[in-house]
Amino acid sequence: MNAIETGLKDCFILEPRVFGDSRGYFFESYNKSVFKKAIGLDVDFVQDNQSFSTKAVLRGLHAQAGEFAQAKLVRVLQGEVLDVAVDARPDSNTFGKHVAVLLSAENKRQLFVPRGFLHGFIVLSETAEFSYKCDNLYNKDAEWGVIYNDSQLNIDWSLPTDNLLVSDKDRLLPSFEDAIAQLKLKTN
Repeated sequence: MNAIETGLKDCFILEPRVFGDSRGYFFESYNKSVFKKAIGLDVDFVQDNQSFSTKAVLRGLHAQAGEFAQAKLVRVLQGEVLDVAVDARPDSNTFGKHVAVLLSAENKRQLFVPRGFLHGFIVLSETAEFSYKCDNLYNKDAEWGVIYNDSQLNIDWSLPTDNLLVSDKDRLLPSFEDAIAQLKLKTN
């Protein structure tokens, strides 16, 4: 496994070793000891999730707060997405910065999104199946998020914004600045 630093602390692109022949291919998508050695962090994944979406579906930007924060290891099983991770850790020197990575069934890349990051993706292919491992169980009360088109984050989602398919819930998310202020109020 090849770990590529993204420029955001503890956030990595992972490329597996793929073994192919005339029959197809094989690769190890996850091995705890190899993963730990590659990124230098000991992460205990406890939940796997999968979603199916059509072209231009944008899911995000989401996170969980406090003791329910989640680190995620994400990948695409079918199709292609632009995956985005935003550093929302106020004490981080890359606070408010993001990384956007093309993940596809073809390139087999994965993105490790640490705790304290917002996460989202947009489907670039006709359909996509998206899989992610989480190191903490989902807790609805700890859920928070930021509007996908926040001007401070200035994320280029690679598709025209008037064509995006975004849930009503995600369209009502606050700005990055307001969401961080709300989180600070809850923790004080």
